[in-house]
Amino acid sequence: MSAKVIFAMDVILSLLSSVITITFIILVPALHYPTSQYTGMYLLAGTLVYALSEWIIKPYNNAIRHMTIQNVVQLTLVALCKTLLLTVVVIIMNPGFIEGIFMIIFDFFCTVFFLVICRVAMTMFFNYYRARLKKEMNTIEVMIYGTGAKAVSLVTRLTTSQQYSVRSFVSAQPVTKGLLLCDKPVLYFDEYEDFRRYVERNNIDALLFAHESDARSESDGLVKFCYQNRIKVLVAPSVDEIIDGRVMQNKVRDVRIEDLLGRDEIKINMEKIKADFEGKVVLVTGAAGSIGSELVRQLATFNVRQIILFDNAETPMHNLRLELEGRFPQLDFVPVIGDVRLSARLDYVFRKWRPQVVFHAAAYKHVPLMEENPCEAVLVNVLGSRNVADKCIEYNAEKMVMISTDKAVNPTNIMGCTKRLAEIYVQSLGLALENGSVKGNTKFVTTRFGNVLGSNGSVIPRFREQIQKGGPVTVTHPDIVRFFMTIPEACRLVMEAATMTQGNQIFAFDMGKPVKIVTLARKMIELAGFQPDVDIKIEYTGLRPGEKLFEEVLSNAENTIPTAHNRIFIARVRKYEYEEVVVNNKELERMSRNVEIPEMVQLMKAIVPEFISKNSAFSIYDKTVCEGGGRDKRIDFFLERG
Repeated sequence: MSAKVIFAMDVILSLLSSVITITFIILVPALHYPTSQYTGMYLLAGTLVYALSEWIIKPYNNAIRHMTIQNVVQLTLVALCKTLLLTVVVIIMNPGFIEGIFMIIFDFFCTVFFLVICRVAMTMFFNYYRARLKKEMNTIEVMIYGTGAKAVSLVTRLTTSQQYSVRSFVSAQPVTKGLLLCDKPVLYFDEYEDFRRYVERNNIDALLFAHESDARSESDGLVKFCYQNRIKVLVAPSVDEIIDGRVMQNKVRDVRIEDLLGRDEIKINMEKIKADFEGKVVLVTGAAGSIGSELVRQLATFNVRQIILFDNAETPMHNLRLELEGRFPQLDFVPVIGDVRLSARLDYVFRKWRPQVVFHAAAYKHVPLMEENPCEAVLVNVLGSRNVADKCIEYNAEKMVMISTDKAVNPTNIMGCTKRLAEIYVQSLGLALENGSVKGNTKFVTTRFGNVLGSNGSVIPRFREQIQKGGPVTVTHPDIVRFFMTIPEACRLVMEAATMTQGNQIFAFDMGKPVKIVTLARKMIELAGFQPDVDIKIEYTGLRPGEKLFEEVLSNAENTIPTAHNRIFIARVRKYEYEEVVVNNKELERMSRNVEIPEMVQLMKAIVPEFISKNSAFSIYDKTVCEGGGRDKRIDFFLERG
């Protein structure tokens, strides 16, 4: 109903109240009846005064079906304004008319009554109509988990939904049993069997969680029970789905595996981050990838002056461009197709747009693939990072943030070693800036974190695809474990670390508890409504080249220094001389371009002594290097040979 219609309705109700008031005066013999001229003036004045008061206070702007106590107060205030001004009118017209005061008071209560009762009646009719419509449309009957503010607010939100109908609340707290919230009963169950009987008796279709953390806490309890009994599990939009005050995914959705494996929301200093990036030109390499695109989405809310998107993947870049144009129409961004291996292309970007902050997320990251293509891994991850860092110095960028990985810690594969080599170059360049051997003002910061849930190439999309095909779901080893965090969580920590850095530091993130991959697979099968090893089989395929059972714990007290943020730590690492690193990089570049794989891998192992290959053909070079009399001598051998 439009505001104009509500305004007209309220004015008519006010006039009706005044007519009823005068009629009452006429029908009571003990009261003095005013003259017809007085009656006309009273009705006219009351109508005009009420219309003016309502136009000023504007209670008609509130949707009737969402009426609250605040709306009732507004209506009462409008009626009070009408009463006060009518009092003045009555006194001026007939000072001796005592019954006029009684008439005005009666008019006040009558006006409030009609305004409120009309809204209540319309709300009841609307809810009745909605209920009938939902019944005819076979809407989903849901129970809401929890009794907090967000859980209660879901009832109001879903009142207008044609898809969902709230039947009751279910609480984990026994003290809430028997309460009523929004006219819905609060239930507490001692046994899952009681819960199941209630669900069957009331035709409940789904359990709705207001918070992802609630679903996570019940992942091995109520959530698991629901999937075993074919009850849908839903969750309301989270904070991560709200950007710049706008809910980007405002619909209730199915619980995802990310909801069950994630952690409670990370507390970060958003104001400090916004202040650090506001008004600046930001370059993101690998902008169309999982991490890069999420960095762009979050930067888009920080009032940056311009974002330069740099990536060599044409279709993902095109899709990102369309998304940004739709979601952030005011954002100034420039999509650039380019390769970090090409120094000239990077020079063009730096020369034309002069980025002040650079997020370097471009990398090759798939372990088995890089084990089979080591030269390309070196060219992209090592030399590409070197090119970006050198351009930051040349064009006086304020800050470069490099995205690294937990696989760079004691690497067991080519990919991890190349990321460690990239860290070494960036860190040594930062040290050279500090001691004055290289001129420049750029601050370098490197961030390490583990596997990202739902990123391109992660196990989750692969498992989903296998489940959709009916299985089997393939896991490399029954004991393999990994650390996980969500993409938005990782990007928030990256930006927080970027604002904390004093320059030339490697930050490691607290990845929480490791997750068994087979446990992840079982939960995903259950989320899909199947039983593991019954409906869908799990098969073990063996470790892939370069893969290990356990990733390194990034936040050990032995290898990190704590910071002001309890989830971010400074990594303790060996320092390298910049001049030596430059020479090593040139030799690696020559070998990779000439595809001299054995020699290149041996040099990588010599530069990074902790690089010991696992389940890889390159394991033979570990023995070769050791027999050569030590890794440092091996470096000299390669350099003399070059």
